Amino acid sequence: MRAWLARIGLWAALLLAQATLQAQPVQPVPALAARVVDTTGTLDAAQRAQLEQALARLEQERGAQVVVLLVATTAPEDIASYANRVANAWKIGRRDIGDGVLLLVAKNDRRLRIEVAKTLEGAIPDLAAKQIIDEAITPRLRQNDYAGALLAGVAQLDARIRGENLPAPAPAPAAEHGLDEDAVTPLLFVLFFAVPVAAGILRSVLGRRLGAAATGIGVGAFAGLVLHTALWLAAAAGLLAFVVALVAGLGPLLRGQRDEWVIVSKVGEEFEEGLSHFDFSAAHTRRSVERSLRRLETDRIELVLVHSDGNDLAILEQQEVYQTLAEL
Repeated sequence: MRAWLARIGLWAALLLAQATLQAQPVQPVPALAARVVDTTGTLDAAQRAQLEQALARLEQERGAQVVVLLVATTAPEDIASYANRVANAWKIGRRDIGDGVLLLVAKNDRRLRIEVAKTLEGAIPDLAAKQIIDEAITPRLRQNDYAGALLAGVAQLDARIRGENLPAPAPAPAAEHGLDEDAVTPLLFVLFFAVPVAAGILRSVLGRRLGAAATGIGVGAFAGLVLHTALWLAAAAGLLAFVVALVAGLGPLLRGQRDEWVIVSKVGEEFEEGLSHFDFSAAHTRRSVERSLRRLETDRIELVLVHSDGNDLAILEQQEVYQTLAEL
């Protein structure tokens, strides 16, 4: 009789425990607000930033997306069920490729899980995921070094993903509207500092109009191709640079600090109406140097180059350019 009572009591306890577990709500899936989501407050700002940087670099260079999630517990679910639910909700990776990875840490449960999307299962099979957890992450977690553990794990995932033949990531789209804040500062630097210097050099070489045009084209290309600004902004920057190069020289920039600059000019080649010709006569050499002095608003030029037409020996022996420069 007592045996039957004991069995009934055991069954009742099991049924009660099962009912309790079923009644306990599952853990919510946090919002995917960054590549590193720490709901436990374990990582400080600098550690999160370091992880974010590593994950962003991988995504930009290879296209695959890795997300790190720290939670206190996954109860009542086991970590595998919870990781699968999070991965389905977040849809990590590129939608048409499926190259996402979730690195999940359940801190209080002392459990880890690497959830891998289908495309990367060849690069990170279950055995490799276990090795990463056992050899790269867990030893550092035992030392309470969560940041070091996660960085080591991410480094191992990064290496394996880079060895996989994945489609290249799509290029970052150029800004189509408004001002790109990341491009404004270097563009302003170019317009206010680099343009006067470049314009003075190009004008002395190509002449006022061609030099200004070359400056404008160069600045517009730099804005559009290097800074990836909107087309209208690149065109506006090029036009502004053209105007500045057309009306200004190096003079205003040199005033008060002439001894801090080394100016280089050239003689020999001349541009007229867009056509190039060579003149190594004394008269042309003097005229070219005097024109550079006047345009640069300076009283001296430290170095003058002779632009050869290819007949170097004839220029040395038969022309007056070097004797004239020595006299000047």
